[in-house]
Amino acid sequence: MIVLAVDYGDMRTGLAVCDKTELLASPAGMITENYAPKVVAAVAQKAKELCAEKIVVGLPRNMDGTCGERAEKCVAFADSLEEATGLPCEMFDERLTTVAAHRALNEVNVRGKKRKQVVDTVAAVMILEDYLRTKK
Repeated sequence: MIVLAVDYGDMRTGLAVCDKTELLASPAGMITENYAPKVVAAVAQKAKELCAEKIVVGLPRNMDGTCGERAEKCVAFADSLEEATGLPCEMFDERLTTVAAHRALNEVNVRGKKRKQVVDTVAAVMILEDYLRTKK
């Protein structure tokens, strides 16, 4: 099944996709838009282009497992995305994925503007990898 992962953010939204065998998660781009309905439309278009069969949206829980304001925004975003695409949207705990993405980018010495351009996509790949790992 082709799964599209979304790391939804206020300014940038990272995307990642896996192959049909669910073995390989790859970057699928970034949306630089802050108006939620436009982000929903752009993600829906990308899902269609990639022939996605499911969408996984990162759920930024607090470290104690509770859901805060950001998590509520992500749930509302996922609901809108499910309505727009007709695809099942599943929430997946994304605690510390952005931190891990920054660490990974440090290891390959990606800094400044280049980092801003890719960190959300790297986080989306990590969300998808974690999701696929837990499914097995």
